[in-house]
Amino acid sequence: MRYDSDLLYRPPGEWKSYLLQCTIGCSNNQCTFCGMYKEKKFRIRPTQEILEDIDMALDYYGPGLERVFLMDGDAIIIPTDDLLRILEKLYRTFPKLQKVTLYAGPRSTLDKSSEELRTLHQAGLSRAYLGVESGSDAVLRFIHKGVDAQQMLLAGQRLVEAGIDLWVTVILGMTGADGEGGDWKEHILSTAALINQMKPRHLSAMTFAPAKGTPLGEEVLAGRFQVCSADHILEECRLLVEKLDVDPLHFTSNHASNYLPLKGGLPEDREKFLDLIDQALAGKIRLRKTLNRGI
Repeated sequence: MRYDSDLLYRPPGEWKSYLLQCTIGCSNNQCTFCGMYKEKKFRIRPTQEILEDIDMALDYYGPGLERVFLMDGDAIIIPTDDLLRILEKLYRTFPKLQKVTLYAGPRSTLDKSSEELRTLHQAGLSRAYLGVESGSDAVLRFIHKGVDAQQMLLAGQRLVEAGIDLWVTVILGMTGADGEGGDWKEHILSTAALINQMKPRHLSAMTFAPAKGTPLGEEVLAGRFQVCSADHILEECRLLVEKLDVDPLHFTSNHASNYLPLKGGLPEDREKFLDLIDQALAGKIRLRKTLNRGI
């Protein structure tokens, strides 16, 4: 297998997947909080190279491979005909293959028609991970996401309507302790409202952790952006859990960035989650240490 660097990024749930590099970097790569692809110039790898890598994976893993994640960021941007060739080759090469997943950029998703997305799903595109981050236009502008909330909503809805299993991520603490990025309640309420309309099957709530070399990380170092306290993050998480009404929804807030790990289903685990958050706010549950949470 060939990779452009030793730094390989994938969603936590794809730790068992073969990582097939289809794009280099991220098509947006402007998000002020994200440092994953800042050193990369975005490009789509030639399809023939990708098909050759699949043959290399067969030699390395054998025919029993069950999961594949298409790297890097935003593999859905690949022209549909080329992506269909990649999917066909994967399922033909690995007869036990169960899932093919990828990161989906909102603008790239909107560039595909609903029919194209349905065709990709029928060809075996199982799941898409969409970094929503926030349902607030103010926050999306602040972090340079490249789309507004309505565009983000439409991108997610198209994926859901195509039958693709949608896993969304949002970020707590994105407005900062002093509201540099916007009003935190508006951030959370707008995010919950967007998720309720989008109706993903999975939602992960992460916590902002400043990364070195990113614009927002530099703002933190300069003292112009104040990271939210643990209690503030818990309050945001509590409000989010209260307002979500997607049923069913697989909900996680157990990323390494989170102070209080939560994992379960909504609405059935709502009261349990709220009770755990309240106990944490009351000091009855020890929170994760903040070491290595960021800069």
